[in-house]
Amino acid sequence: MAYDRNNIFAKILRGELPSVKVFEDEKTLAFMDIMPATEGHTLVIPKEEAETLFDLSGEGATNLIKTTKRVAMAVKKAFDCPGVMIAQLNGAAAGQTIPHIHVHILPRSQANFSLHGRTRADPGALEALADKIRSQL
Repeated sequence: MAYDRNNIFAKILRGELPSVKVFEDEKTLAFMDIMPATEGHTLVIPKEEAETLFDLSGEGATNLIKTTKRVAMAVKKAFDCPGVMIAQLNGAAAGQTIPHIHVHILPRSQANFSLHGRTRADPGALEALADKIRSQL
């Protein structure tokens, strides 16, 4: 699928829509989420046209993670929070709502959700799953 140059983040990059900028360099932009999940919810986007991580160049991914780290460290200090959640979603099925790759930085004082299951998996089953992934590398 072709990159949609009319998505909200593309318009922000072109200056057609406003944003509250936190950081910007030649390759990336960080700005405040206008519908924050937590106080201080910040987004980081590459200036490269890419819908998901799978569409982003290696250089673009490097620049994105460097800026994410820099901004996440600033968010942690600014909000004096013990934790920072960093999330990146790929595709609508994963919850991505804007078709331009972006990283969410959310200051956290406590976890009110779980990314972990409640029971320990069988090591043999995990090995079989790992084999499936390794076969695609």
